[in-house]
Amino acid sequence: MKLAVVGATGLVGREILKVLEEHKFLPETLIPVASSKSIGNKINFNGTELSVTDHLGAIGQHPAIAIFSAGAGTSREWAPKYAAAGITVIDNSSAWRMEPQIPLVVPEINANLLTRETKIIANPNCSTIQLVLVLAPLHLKYGIRRVVVSTYQSVTGTGSKAVKQLENERRGINGPMAYPHPIDLNLFPHGGDFLPSGDTTEEAKLLNETRKILGADSIRLTGTVVRVPVVGGHSEAVNIEFYDDFSLDDIRSILGRTPGVTLRDDGQNNIYPMPVEAHGKDDVFVGRIRRDQSQPNTLNLFIVADNLRKGAATNAVQIAKYLTENALF
Repeated sequence: MKLAVVGATGLVGREILKVLEEHKFLPETLIPVASSKSIGNKINFNGTELSVTDHLGAIGQHPAIAIFSAGAGTSREWAPKYAAAGITVIDNSSAWRMEPQIPLVVPEINANLLTRETKIIANPNCSTIQLVLVLAPLHLKYGIRRVVVSTYQSVTGTGSKAVKQLENERRGINGPMAYPHPIDLNLFPHGGDFLPSGDTTEEAKLLNETRKILGADSIRLTGTVVRVPVVGGHSEAVNIEFYDDFSLDDIRSILGRTPGVTLRDDGQNNIYPMPVEAHGKDDVFVGRIRRDQSQPNTLNLFIVADNLRKGAATNAVQIAKYLTENALF
């Protein structure tokens, strides 16, 4: 099998290459693709040095699958061209997520939507992936009425420029700013662009993508996105109101057997999810599981995941593996 990685030199692109190696999902031919300024540059994959090519060069090699992680503009322009050539595109950007005919996929939840005719597949937003992986089994059991979520998002979600800003500030170096404010020793309630409603685009994604993935337009969700000086992953404080009552033992049992979820829930021994432990791992970690004492049928919990892994690279590679194992290309 031939596999193209579009945006192979970026933060997520490099993570995709790492995940492919770690998961031993090694294509016969890997085709790294990047912008014109990177053409001809060398990258290492599985002990082999490869030359970065452009889109036309990649399409000409006829890969079975192309994993895109190069921004929405690139995806809107090039994903249909890859698809027209018979290449299945797994896209990490926001370009296709809310298109009705494009499946928005977290493999543990809805890989069954994928068919041989599916040529563009959307990877959800990183914050959405870790949220729905926890919500999905609970929604099946109890029915979710409303979700309130506050996210504490790593600078890696913004990209290498934001990571560099944080590093520069910690060293007292003046440099390019990815954010409108300092991020070291600071945080701010701003992720994405502000909408007329006062919400941001990142907050809107949480609502719209969660509903689409769970197939539940009736779920009410409100969120606040906060950027924090962390590089290990995104954290989420989540309040869930169900239609039906629950027991905490059942909640822990359900989540404990959910693929891709790891319980870290022992407050007496200071065991709970943290970005420093989630960094570099594929699982979504959940803990601080407790009742909301202010109203019935309501649960509090805390979710952490490495946003470059399950929030992007790992989810995309899992989709590619599913396509391959089920001969869906």
